[in-house]
Amino acid sequence: MTAGRDDDALTWEGDDDPTLDIGASAPAPSEASADEVESDADSTTVLPEGFTAVGKGSEQFTAEADADQTEVISDRDAGGAASASLGNAALIGLGVLGGIYLLYAIGWIVGGLRLRGTAQFLVSPIAYDVAMWLAAASPVIWFAAVHLLTRTSPVWMRLAWLAAGALLLIPWPFIMMGAIGR
Repeated sequence: MTAGRDDDALTWEGDDDPTLDIGASAPAPSEASADEVESDADSTTVLPEGFTAVGKGSEQFTAEADADQTEVISDRDAGGAASASLGNAALIGLGVLGGIYLLYAIGWIVGGLRLRGTAQFLVSPIAYDVAMWLAAASPVIWFAAVHLLTRTSPVWMRLAWLAAGALLLIPWPFIMMGAIGR
């Protein structure tokens, strides 16, 4: 059996990157003498742009521009929750609530169209049409507003506002009149 990298079960593009074989170029700690270890600790190796050394022994590596590294770290810390990706449960929750809001918009349209004949006795047809379409757009507007206004907030706060909107924007004309009849 050969020990080459080409015989691995899975190969990925970039596997032949020379920075992946750090252990092959350095002697084992038991083989190196104390003088060699001290001289290695004193000398620093410059990493290519975009690479960061972490972990044990990373002190011997330096970045080409330390100032750039500190700027990147400070930008990452300043971004905080805004740059963090959502977890699987949060994405599923957003998808379910987004589906509920879509069904609410459809319910407002269907229920509003069913009440059109009855409402003409109370308000003018133009006023009713404007109110019906605003009511149909309200779930979409609420979902977009919560999504945009809670970008930097914790995920639980976004989901709480979406759940509150799901309770607030229930399409009552559809529920009371139904899609078929009274």
